[in-house]
Amino acid sequence: MTGDRPTDVRSSYDQLAKEYTARIAGELAHKPFDREILDRFADLTRGAGAVLDLGCGPGHVTRYLADRGLEITGIDLSARMVEEARALNPGVRFEQGSMLELDPAVGLAGIVAFYAIIHIPRERQAAMFRQWRDRLLPGGHVLVAFHIGGEDRHFDELWGEPVALDFLFFEPSDVEGWMTDAGLDVIETLEREPYPDVEAETRRAYILARNSESARNR
Repeated sequence: MTGDRPTDVRSSYDQLAKEYTARIAGELAHKPFDREILDRFADLTRGAGAVLDLGCGPGHVTRYLADRGLEITGIDLSARMVEEARALNPGVRFEQGSMLELDPAVGLAGIVAFYAIIHIPRERQAAMFRQWRDRLLPGGHVLVAFHIGGEDRHFDELWGEPVALDFLFFEPSDVEGWMTDAGLDVIETLEREPYPDVEAETRRAYILARNSESARNR
């Protein structure tokens, strides 16, 4: 779609797929905090059933968790990003799809979404988490990461490519509230400063939550 002006998240990431992969696919090597919390998520979900990596991009988080024994599938809205992920991570499953439209027939042991909920409007967050809760098995876990703040940042250009993207920043207490409203039990919220020369200079938050059996039966 070179030469076309993207109009939404899907077409923007189609446009960005190659450059995004070149810049982001190796980032976990420089992020020990992220690796540590992903290791904990892997320990909680390993052997418990299917796991989804939502908004998987080039599949680096999916690959990391697959290498730790998870039965995981990467899901991304962008077909071209899925192509990049498949080429970069042979043997790992990737599918095109929306984090707002999960397959109701599949019970999940876990859902991970690193910097993916940042494109979902605030008014849709609670409904999104409620759908995730409904897809989780009792005791299933959710791990999300996002930028901390209250602003929205719009981009018409990123890394030299035309896009139409809004990046939403959230306060951890707001995300905790949306999760709780959806019937998820928040286990832990962690924050960290950005890694210099590795990523955008924003504070990061990570929230781990669980679907208790009583929540699922509401």
